[in-house]
Amino acid sequence: MNDIAPNATTHEIVVDEVFPHTPETIWRALTNGELMARWIMPPAGFAAVEGTRFTFQTTPAGAWDGTIRCEVLQVVPNERLAYAWKGGHESNVGYGSLLDTVVTFTLTKVQDGTRVRLVHSGFVLPTNDTAFKNMSGGWPKVMTRLATAAGELHAPAARGEER
Repeated sequence: MNDIAPNATTHEIVVDEVFPHTPETIWRALTNGELMARWIMPPAGFAAVEGTRFTFQTTPAGAWDGTIRCEVLQVVPNERLAYAWKGGHESNVGYGSLLDTVVTFTLTKVQDGTRVRLVHSGFVLPTNDTAFKNMSGGWPKVMTRLATAAGELHAPAARGEER
C-alpha cells in the first residue's frame, strides 16, 4: 500500500478568458493541427474525433521520453473539446513524474466574443507538484497565444475588406 495516497489531493488549473472572436474561429484554432502548433505544441496524429490518440513532444526528463500521450475524449463542435493528457514516468520525481490528467476547453458565445474556459484537471499533489506549478504559469501564456492565433485567422479577410 502506498502511504502517500491517503494524503494526496487532486487539483485543477482553470483559465477563463473572453476573446473577441466567434466560437467558430476559436474552435478552428483549437482543432487545426497547424494552428495548434502555433499556440501549444505541434501535435502528432491529432484529429477532433472522439477516440483519436495523438501526442505532443516536450523536454524529456529521467526515465520519461518527453512524450505527452493524449486521447480525444469529447468533441462538441464550437462548444467543447476534452482530451486526456498523460506523461511522465513512475520512477521520476519532480519534472517528469507520472501524470494522468484531462484538458477541457469550453466555448461560450458572449456579447463581446467567446468565453474560453480551460480546465486542466487531475493533478495529484504532492506527486504532480512540479507539473502543477509549471502548468499553472504556462496555461495563461498558452491561452494568450491561442487568442493571437485566432485573431490571425481573420487578418487576411479584414485586409481584403478594407480594399
